[in-house]
Amino acid sequence: MKRMFLAIIGLSMMFDLSAQKKVLTMEEAVMGYHLYPRSKYIQWQGDKNQLTYLDREGLMSESVDKGEKKVLLTVAELNKILGAELKGFPNFSWLDANTLVIARQGTVYHIDVVKKQVKQKFTFPKGAANETYSKASNRYAYTIGNNLYYMDERGNSYTVTADEDKNIVNGQVVSRNEFGITGGIFWSPDGKKLGFYRKDESQVTNFPLLDINTRTGELKEIKYPMAGMKSELVSLGVYDIASAKTIFLDVNDFGREQYLTGITWAPESDMVYIQVLNRGQNHMRLNKYDASTGKFIATLFEEKSNTYVEPQSGLVFLANNPKQFIYSTNNRDGFMNLYLHDVNGKLIRRLTDVDADVVFVAADAAGKYVYYLSSEISPVEKQLFRVEVKSGKKNRLTTEEGWHNITMSGDCAYFIDNYSSIKVPRNVDLTTNAGKVVRRLQEVENPNKDYNFGEITLGSIKADDGSDLYYRLIKPMDFDPNKKYPVIHYVYGGPHAQLVTNTWNALLRTWEMYMAQHGYVVFVIDNHGTPNRGKAFEDIIHRQCGQVEMKDQVKGIEWLKSFPWVDANRIGVHGWSYGGFMTISLITNYPDIYKVAVAGGPVIDWKWYEVMYGERYMDTPQENPEGYAKTSLIAKAKDLKGKLLICQGAVDPVVVWEQSLSFIRECIKNNVQVDYFPYPCAEHNVMGRDRIHLMQKVTNYFEDYLK
Repeated sequence: MKRMFLAIIGLSMMFDLSAQKKVLTMEEAVMGYHLYPRSKYIQWQGDKNQLTYLDREGLMSESVDKGEKKVLLTVAELNKILGAELKGFPNFSWLDANTLVIARQGTVYHIDVVKKQVKQKFTFPKGAANETYSKASNRYAYTIGNNLYYMDERGNSYTVTADEDKNIVNGQVVSRNEFGITGGIFWSPDGKKLGFYRKDESQVTNFPLLDINTRTGELKEIKYPMAGMKSELVSLGVYDIASAKTIFLDVNDFGREQYLTGITWAPESDMVYIQVLNRGQNHMRLNKYDASTGKFIATLFEEKSNTYVEPQSGLVFLANNPKQFIYSTNNRDGFMNLYLHDVNGKLIRRLTDVDADVVFVAADAAGKYVYYLSSEISPVEKQLFRVEVKSGKKNRLTTEEGWHNITMSGDCAYFIDNYSSIKVPRNVDLTTNAGKVVRRLQEVENPNKDYNFGEITLGSIKADDGSDLYYRLIKPMDFDPNKKYPVIHYVYGGPHAQLVTNTWNALLRTWEMYMAQHGYVVFVIDNHGTPNRGKAFEDIIHRQCGQVEMKDQVKGIEWLKSFPWVDANRIGVHGWSYGGFMTISLITNYPDIYKVAVAGGPVIDWKWYEVMYGERYMDTPQENPEGYAKTSLIAKAKDLKGKLLICQGAVDPVVVWEQSLSFIRECIKNNVQVDYFPYPCAEHNVMGRDRIHLMQKVTNYFEDYLK
């Protein structure tokens, strides 16, 4: 094979810890949370420019200007307030500068930290979920089963929906959490109306999951809309508190099988904006509706694509101008950018004029600046910028390399900068809105300093099209360049998951270092289709999932094989979910490269995967029969030459059991030997202490057949 010399762009940090003796246990590799840099959970004290966090004394407050600290509430004081016997401070949030919110045993407490007493408590009925608060009206909405209720400030509950049909679901997530949907309840800004999703699943097929916890076993059916089949029907209701009546918005753009996302109330609470997407996911309309009548008012603008349109966030109205909003899309200029529109849909200006993906962080009350995180410095970094709304002038506010997580103060005068890089375990800085560091709030020590870790390198190689593919490489402990080492190639490869970033240890999983300590080279590379690289970089996988991704992954392995210390005859691959799909794809398509593979929860054929995700990337089986046939692993079972172990959660509601069992059946038909291990009662991811068993199983397989 002709050797290709690829340019390597290095961001390399080598850890020379050979003098240390400590080696990871499997339990540490799986559940060793102490091995990750842990920072204080620092919050702003409501709308006040005070920092709050927990320490040994209790809940602390710290002034931004002088750093003066005081105890707001001790655990003993909290126990007295709640009549409890807590050993430590529970999770909390702030309602305002003086009101702490704590949820405990079905009750939400609003606690006055000045008077040190309960201001109000809301005790929810048994089975309540999805509790959503309206500060304007001091009410909570919640669901029990498939129906929606709300509770007023006196603790009285009221019924919003009373559907008895089990196929009708109110107030919950729809579209299987796609399109940025994280909830199904939407209070109006004035708290007088309650928006909610309603989904009708009566046409969606059921999929049975076997529960073995009963004496004779029990089948539990879930709704699972497979690609090309009937899907759920979603609508948006608006309940008026005063009249106790519900209207449904008149959304009829693309028939009943359409997606409703980006639900946004107008600041005046009179209108609702919805991003309406067709089932084909290549045509979106931003529509405005009258919240009192449900009447369609106007389409502000449309987005179309030859591949897909994927709205992921709602509108953000400017605090000083309710007639203007910020809209986020990657469908106009090739990257996820921010655009300023008026309420009639007119584009005022592009706010972030960069060839990089950005994420909205905040806009100040004066409407002067918009703050955003951007990948423009590097696709493996997130840096904070601000742009002046009127002029478009931008400033970079974070200067240290790495991945920054930002928490702005309520008035946007300051921000908490929580960041790490391959050189820095974690730093937390208090910074002004102009980017000046006021002081360091925390500097986390290297949590791995007592362990003998191998060298970690972050770099990139060139893909066939000239784009950079970023990798993470871990060399074995006590590395000897004169030896030859087996390789474990860890892969995910699907959209919305970036495995390689300029963060501490380059975002590795501790199990990877465990394997490096046991004599393996561990390699991870992000292929086309992964995020933070622009629309074209992702869209190339459309209608052919796995094909381009495999070429990129193999490009990385071919580069790795050029090193004399890599044993090209001992390369294994491991991945879960989309990574499980990639794992089986790689060992069956490239049998001369991969000797051993372990796939978890793998997609085998996209026609058995869910409508929302599957049809976005593959269209329907009816529209793209060639693509489905080419990417299906059923036909590849006969080509399996190496050793393959498949692990599967037996009650997986995401990648259903039909997928991997169908592959096993095909292996049997072709007299191909394959190993299989189901995890009873486990869903898509094997969690808790069962995961120790899983990763030991994975490790043993590589030890038995690769090493």
